[in-house]
Amino acid sequence: MSGKPRLTYLNGRGRMEPIRWLLAAAGVEFEEVYLETKEQYDKLIKDGFLLFQQVPLVEIDGMKMVQTRAILSYIAGKYNLYGKDLKERALIDMYVEGIADLMQMILMFPFSPPDAKEKNIDSIKERATNRYFPVFEKVLKQHGQDFLVGNKFSWADVQLMEAILAVEEKVPAVLAGFPQLQVFKTKMSNMPTIKKFLQPGSPRKPPPDAHYVETVLKVFKK
Repeated sequence: MSGKPRLTYLNGRGRMEPIRWLLAAAGVEFEEVYLETKEQYDKLIKDGFLLFQQVPLVEIDGMKMVQTRAILSYIAGKYNLYGKDLKERALIDMYVEGIADLMQMILMFPFSPPDAKEKNIDSIKERATNRYFPVFEKVLKQHGQDFLVGNKFSWADVQLMEAILAVEEKVPAVLAGFPQLQVFKTKMSNMPTIKKFLQPGSPRKPPPDAHYVETVLKVFKK
């Protein structure tokens, strides 16, 4: 397949959003197909498009790729956002995995019962401020560089920027005690490709609402 990558998922963030972020940061335009019914999803499975019967699905370079982590690794490698050697790649992997653990809490948040939402926001804040953000604050302070790994823009920077903005939606003052991350956020926001992605009308999706949750439950119901 030539041309733009084609992304198949729901019209919302979910597990596709980090893929949208990474493609956008690399300056790659893409097309999207939105699943709205269980029948569409079942047809993808029946037609053999989904290796493990799961989306996201990304069609790129003649491949039908599934599994978020595999897709992200491929895109990062293809667009030179994955470090210069194995050691840098290992660092990027560690940072990305850590960020993914934090993002998992945010991913599940819209599906939590109303009476648990406040408690879950407290948990996100606690994890972000005590476990995850201190790591990146320390890394940036220690090496005094603009980026997390090898003084070069990488997949890890993109994931961290996405996570910062996602946590800020729930806890607006979360960066109050992290001056390095505040500077990092400003620099990332002004990178041309990311700046473009943050503008209204870009492929970036809004925070999940009740309609998105309803669609997820409808498409993936057993």
